[in-house]
Amino acid sequence: MGILWTLIIGAIAGWLGSQIFKGGSLGLIGNIVVGIVGGFIGYWLLGGRLGEGVVGEILTGTIGAIVLLAIVNLFTRGRV
Repeated sequence: MGILWTLIIGAIAGWLGSQIFKGGSLGLIGNIVVGIVGGFIGYWLLGGRLGEGVVGEILTGTIGAIVLLAIVNLFTRGRV
C-alpha cells in the first residue's frame, strides 16, 4: 500500500509542479517521476516542515518538483 500511495502522491505533486512552473503536463509517468524526485528534493530542502499527512507530502513534493523543473529548464533552455 505504501508504494501505491507514493505513486499517487508523486503523480499529484508532479502534476501540480508542472502546472505551476510551466503550465503544461508531462504525462502520467513524467508527473510521477518528477513528483517522487521532487518529494526527495523538497524534503531535503525543507526537512518536512510543511505539515504532516497527505497534504504536507503533496506540498513538499510540489515545491521539490518546481525546483527540479527549474533546474531541468536551465539545462534544456526551455524545452521542458
